[in-house]
Amino acid sequence: MLARLSCVLGLASVACAAVLHATAPQVRIGKTTLIGRAMTGLRQDFFGGIPYAEPPLGDLRLRPPVLKTQLDVPTFDASNFGKGCLQIKGNLSTLSEDCLTINIFRPSGCVSNARLPVMFWTYGGGFDAGASSSFNGSAIVAQSVSRGTPIIFVSFNYRLGPLGFPQGQEADNKGALNLALKDELAALEWVQANIAKFGGDSCKVTAFGESAGAIMTAILFLNSGFERLARAAIFESGSAATALEFNASHRETDWQNFVAGVPSCAALARSGNTFGCLQKASSAELLAGVVHGLDAVTELFGYDPTIDGPGGVFPDIASRLISAGKFAKLPFIAGTNLDEGTLFTPTSSAALTEAAIHASILTSYSPPLVNTLVLNDTAAQLLALYPNDPAVGAPFGTGAQTFGLAAGYKQLAALNGDLSFDSQRRSWIQAASGAGVKTYGYLFTQPQPQNPPALGVSHGSEVAFVFGGVANPSPAAQRLSTMMIDYWVSFATSLDPNDGRGSRRPLWAQYTPRNNMLLQLNGTNTTLIPDDYRKEQIDFINSDPTVFHHRRHARRMGAGN
Repeated sequence: MLARLSCVLGLASVACAAVLHATAPQVRIGKTTLIGRAMTGLRQDFFGGIPYAEPPLGDLRLRPPVLKTQLDVPTFDASNFGKGCLQIKGNLSTLSEDCLTINIFRPSGCVSNARLPVMFWTYGGGFDAGASSSFNGSAIVAQSVSRGTPIIFVSFNYRLGPLGFPQGQEADNKGALNLALKDELAALEWVQANIAKFGGDSCKVTAFGESAGAIMTAILFLNSGFERLARAAIFESGSAATALEFNASHRETDWQNFVAGVPSCAALARSGNTFGCLQKASSAELLAGVVHGLDAVTELFGYDPTIDGPGGVFPDIASRLISAGKFAKLPFIAGTNLDEGTLFTPTSSAALTEAAIHASILTSYSPPLVNTLVLNDTAAQLLALYPNDPAVGAPFGTGAQTFGLAAGYKQLAALNGDLSFDSQRRSWIQAASGAGVKTYGYLFTQPQPQNPPALGVSHGSEVAFVFGGVANPSPAAQRLSTMMIDYWVSFATSLDPNDGRGSRRPLWAQYTPRNNMLLQLNGTNTTLIPDDYRKEQIDFINSDPTVFHHRRHARRMGAGN
């Protein structure tokens, strides 16, 4: 990997002229001129679809990305996003295996010595869906300029499903695990090599992401030398242990189901010798395999980051690495939404009985990292702490309302959210702040009138507020979106969300061992609150982290993290 460029201390001068381009913006990298697109009316330049790695095809399929910091053509059309990576929704007119591309939004007229801070976005989608083209960074850039602290927004695509997160013993033997995590590292390396040419400062990169994107970045905090590649991070609804932490062999069946869907390789699905055939298959066949494999998963998500052992990017369960202090000591913001668990909770009555919920806990966390008797006892204690009482279930604050569903829905939704999201956020931020890391925490509680009432303030609700894209916003929602962008940009530019620029907004207190405070993000009541909600329950979950692999319990419902 490239060595990180030396960082020059001091305040960078802003060298971006607020003028409209008469012609398409251009940036030269090596011997190639990238031709972008002037975003008329926004006073911004866009450059998209730029390869940051060699196409992962043929012999490079199912292998770590090969970094590509320069192109071998005289000119490159960078006026649009590249295609998304292979996934269920789409076809080869919109998707491609040649999808490892990166995008830049910047204020117009930037010169190469502008040295603007960089916000580097990793999208969510359950590790098997999503594309950078779904996220328009222009509102963030526009507000950063208007508040006098301009930034550059960067996004990228990473491989998804079985191509991004191969499972099974063969993948482990071949060192082919966690390829998407390595895609993220390669994209960050590309930023280190090239962002200065767009006016960015490689020493001032803030990595931020939501759900799967936050989880990926949080995992990379643990063992990848992330300090070389970024100086801060923002984790929206995702920590390193949010996804289940298993060895690759645990999901051998998922890998076999993927291969069984690749017509020319189906006969080898159970052979333990599939890579050679898969590297020769066509992209159309691979897409068929991806669809078949994802349709056949028995968990909510079958293709997740995988424990890859010593020397890997995810060498051990997160709690062990964190307790040993093996994480990047970089400032970060971490938060969750009020009702994280609702989106991942089944609605069928059969899945919501006490016996079914107990069984789902055992299934989700087996094989246990502790003995089976301990897991069985823990499941019983969890159900006592999360009783079948709608008044204390999720969506929270909705009283005895059950929305026409079995009462167990609210019980399981509360349990799902705390196991996978809230307990992990609290454990992570307390460990980091205890180690002297500068941290800030939030709880997003803004009502979501467009949601079915049973979802409440569900997983993913905050994303539109961060990107300035709230549909038909009320005055309170618009105010909150403006404040959130200001907090995020302030943190990215000064490592403090309270720079005093932009909108008037409450002081966001730093999270410290003596001051466990969160900022409640709500358009009518943004205020500091103690981080003690459901303390007894979350303390129990975090009392022995090895009991839990921290995973959602239900079969997929068409919504990813």
